[in-house]
Amino acid sequence: MYKNKTICVVIPAYNEEKQISGVVTTMPPFIDNIIIINDRSKDNTGSVVENLKQSYPSVVLINHEKNEGVGGAICTGYKWARDNNMDVAVVMAGDGQMDPADLPAILDPVVNEQVDYSKGNRLSTGEAYKKIPKVRYFGNAALSFFTKIASGYWHVADSQTGYTAINKKALHAVNWDQMYKRYGQPNDTLVRLNVHDMKVRDVPVKPLYNIGEVSGIKIRKVIFTISWLLMTLFLWRMKEKYIIRNFHPLVFFYFLGFMFMIATVLLFVRLFVFWHYVGHIPSINALAAMFSFMSASLFTLFAMWFDMEANKDLK
Repeated sequence: MYKNKTICVVIPAYNEEKQISGVVTTMPPFIDNIIIINDRSKDNTGSVVENLKQSYPSVVLINHEKNEGVGGAICTGYKWARDNNMDVAVVMAGDGQMDPADLPAILDPVVNEQVDYSKGNRLSTGEAYKKIPKVRYFGNAALSFFTKIASGYWHVADSQTGYTAINKKALHAVNWDQMYKRYGQPNDTLVRLNVHDMKVRDVPVKPLYNIGEVSGIKIRKVIFTISWLLMTLFLWRMKEKYIIRNFHPLVFFYFLGFMFMIATVLLFVRLFVFWHYVGHIPSINALAAMFSFMSASLFTLFAMWFDMEANKDLK
């Protein structure tokens, strides 16, 4: 236990036979259960964990019959934590990229009942730019920005980190069967927590790389996939939070901003067509395009501001 709270660590594991032992053996003694989800690994991950159970009785092994992705493995662990009435569930990777020394800092805001969900932020220390591969760093930065818009948690960054802690209240509030099962799971989680008005906080953590981990992320594919996911999650959050549960006029501002943005694109296309075929741009066309662009920008910015104000207490 940690400060009189039961703590379990959820570890999604896919082909981690070389790394999983190090994760288990370095786990702090205050962890009550270590839940390892073997996500249909093709190597000997399951056998390695079975051997570890003999020396570490706190280890619980759950084998997936089919590969469900990292998000699916985390959902399985969360449901175990919920059904076994754990006070806090922490997520750590099976490849050793999350430093156990950061665990108390991740736990404290949740255990002390300041927030419902805490997450690591590798960007705030200033070391991330040096340690994280540059393509992943800039991809993470872009996705973090769009996650702010989609989730409503404007104060959080490093949305793709998987080092998190969640309390019992949030474990029971979210329907984990509806959770996105692949690499967009952290983004999906933030959106669902926001709909339930859960408090979230960033915690600075040290990024660990080049320790033997093998990344299965294909950057180009993941960025487009998660970008599409974020757009659908944003629309779902607008509907759930600001129409169904508690109507807020910011939906009108986002809608008008979107409509004026479409109009802006069409008007600028029309403007360049005139320029190409006539040789000059009629003043009224230029004014209409600029008016539409300014309206789209203002309506969207005001909508974001309203969203920030509506969620300012969730930190």
